[in-house]
Amino acid sequence: MAIIKPNNNTISAITALPAAITTGKVLQVLTATDSTARSTTSTSFVTASNTLSVDITPSATSSKIFITASFEADSNSGARGFWTIYKDSTNLGHTNGMFSVFSGAGSLDGSSGSLTFLDSPSSTSELTYAVYMKTNGTTCSMNANTVKGSIVVMEIGA
Repeated sequence: MAIIKPNNNTISAITALPAAITTGKVLQVLTATDSTARSTTSTSFVTASNTLSVDITPSATSSKIFITASFEADSNSGARGFWTIYKDSTNLGHTNGMFSVFSGAGSLDGSSGSLTFLDSPSSTSELTYAVYMKTNGTTCSMNANTVKGSIVVMEIGA
């Protein structure tokens, strides 16, 4: 098979893609961390941590926002803990969130929690992305054993 040389140049001479090919660029990256153990007995989603929250103002309505969060997730005594990402007051996950942990009766089970979402907010107003949690039983918690949780929010330009 022959190698096609665009505009009769060698492959190494190509320094940019043609203008018609769109590529995303990371326009801004914001992060927050929390190493304090948090817990809830709420059966409705509540803020998991005031510090696992990031405010971002997109520079264009066409921008996408990529959110990723990681933390230690625990559930206690036959309960299930649920975690999700909220944008302002909107749950970006399912009714029961994006991630869950279940523990058997009389036990405490933990796992590495990880949440990821690509949002298309169509806004240039400030937005708040945060980790929320709830339980369907006794207690769920996060960042026990002084594990550090984090949230990273990136604006991706069109």
